[in-house]
Amino acid sequence: MALYEVAIFGEPSLGQDTGLKQGLMGATQAFQLSWGNDLVVHDNPPHFAPAQRTTAVAVYFGGAEGDAESLRDVLDPANVTVIPVASTEGQVPNEIPAELRFLNCVLMDRDGIDRLVSTVLECLGLLRRQRRVFLSYRRKEGSAAALQLFDLLSARGYEVFLDTHSVARAVDFQETLWHKLCDVDVMVMLETATYFESTWTTEEFGRALSKNIGVLRVQWPDATPSIDTQTCSRVEIVAEELDAAGGLALVALERIADQLERFRSLCYAVRRISVMTQLIAAVESLRGRVLGVGPHFTMRVQLENGGSLSVSPVIGVPNSGSLHEAMLRAEGQPSAVLYDHVGVMPSWNEHLQWLGQNIPRTYWIRSSQAAQDLAGWVAP
Repeated sequence: MALYEVAIFGEPSLGQDTGLKQGLMGATQAFQLSWGNDLVVHDNPPHFAPAQRTTAVAVYFGGAEGDAESLRDVLDPANVTVIPVASTEGQVPNEIPAELRFLNCVLMDRDGIDRLVSTVLECLGLLRRQRRVFLSYRRKEGSAAALQLFDLLSARGYEVFLDTHSVARAVDFQETLWHKLCDVDVMVMLETATYFESTWTTEEFGRALSKNIGVLRVQWPDATPSIDTQTCSRVEIVAEELDAAGGLALVALERIADQLERFRSLCYAVRRISVMTQLIAAVESLRGRVLGVGPHFTMRVQLENGGSLSVSPVIGVPNSGSLHEAMLRAEGQPSAVLYDHVGVMPSWNEHLQWLGQNIPRTYWIRSSQAAQDLAGWVAP
């Protein structure tokens, strides 16, 4: 039985169909899933009713000729998430069936195929729905471009951390900054000429690498490439795309945003696999074993003392909602949330521990201290 199923309905163009499948195939490889086994894609099936344990999404492409075919007899929208896709906002009434028009559509002229791929992955639970980005830059060189990217990425549905906009007054600035960095999908690094001459930007870059946070490097024309950035994804800016005030041309801004959309799922996959690998090593060091991995990468763990629990990995900073979702996936078993606590504010870590102590049969496991957290665990 597949963990994830995607059904494609309607009339996608050849480019849309190919682009969606290639994007999903790339994500499958990044998350170390098996294409065709763990994730299965169906083309216009006559009936779509995946098994209860399978996470399923249907993508409906509106007809190019204004046709809108009903899905009432094909699937149950109460059990399957449906993503309507229209060519433009004005064509929604013509291309999308009446029963789906209450849903927010993906608009191909505005969003593009990369955003559609991300939306499918978010609905499957492979990516989180919160789209968070950290802008790292030197104020004296990159402020104008950083403000432009803040506006553009915010318009594209990202929660963007910008130091001048995102830190409340009368709080510990640096502690808040590191906490926010822990909770992003990608750090966008504006590599101007003196980026690495600043202690703060150098530390931001180093912390991102230490936590496996993907870095999208935007290289200015006069910046000397650093050996430390060779593994980063890169967008190169040419001199003609910079104005006298340090602002970027629209074509450069859109190129950065497009690259970010494609890069985000890879970054998320790397971090998820990293914390899961740490848990597996910790379980094996305690002579336990991982019995299997299900949808949303929920792991069934059995320890040497015979106790078993369901562990849900969370990327970023978890909260009470993370604990609730882990409990639902555990289906009555003791449940735990696995997360990377390094860099998270001490007060937030204390809050998480309080939640775990006061909600029965729920626990927190710190990925870098998983063996320590599991060693004293006793089945309730």
